[in-house]
Amino acid sequence: MATLLLLRHGRTTANADGGLAGRQPVELDDTGRAQATAVGERLRALPLATVVTSPLIRCRQTLELALPQVQPVVEEGLIECGYGAWEGQPLKKLAREPLWPVVQQHPSAVVFPEGESMAAMAARAVAAVRAWDAAVTAEHGPEAVWLACSHGDVIKAIVADALGVHLDLFQRIVADPASVTAIRYTPLRPFLVRLNDTGGDLAGLVPPPRKRRRRATRPTDSDAAVGGGAGAAG
Repeated sequence: MATLLLLRHGRTTANADGGLAGRQPVELDDTGRAQATAVGERLRALPLATVVTSPLIRCRQTLELALPQVQPVVEEGLIECGYGAWEGQPLKKLAREPLWPVVQQHPSAVVFPEGESMAAMAARAVAAVRAWDAAVTAEHGPEAVWLACSHGDVIKAIVADALGVHLDLFQRIVADPASVTAIRYTPLRPFLVRLNDTGGDLAGLVPPPRKRRRRATRPTDSDAAVGGGAGAAG
């Protein structure tokens, strides 16, 4: 299957101020713009088959700076979690809310006031990337690399699904601004190839072309062998 690169947007004014942006139209700050430009230098050498993005402006700004030659496709399934009445509030204030410990310890049970549930966010985000991955693989082949730009909690939820861990454990995962996370889906299981990469060489994420082989005289390589290759590339 193709290789998915999950890119978190660069730092925003809300990130810098300690606020919860949610779906508000907050933009990148100067640091975020520099981060987007820097990650673009790492990404431009990759033959990206497709680029999709959350509709929020901070993701679109990140891609405009990182990959100015690319016209991304907007994917509503990658939008930030709907935090409802929590949006725009300082995190210090929210940390005193009775719901806060539940968000940290049992997020699968959380429904934000006037907003979305964490479980619904995870389900629609995972469905979106898996559908795109299947489409990219069908059109461009299993060596294709594609990119999705989204948000911290969304990326963490997608990674939790790839690792096969419960959503209640997703707060253990980190996705920093402008970080790159790589996942390869296979018929048997996904493989997490990179996580929260903020400075490594990304060239190794491009799978080598597959060689045509004569009819095998031994059993076909298992999915585990694919995983070994993925780990070596990461």
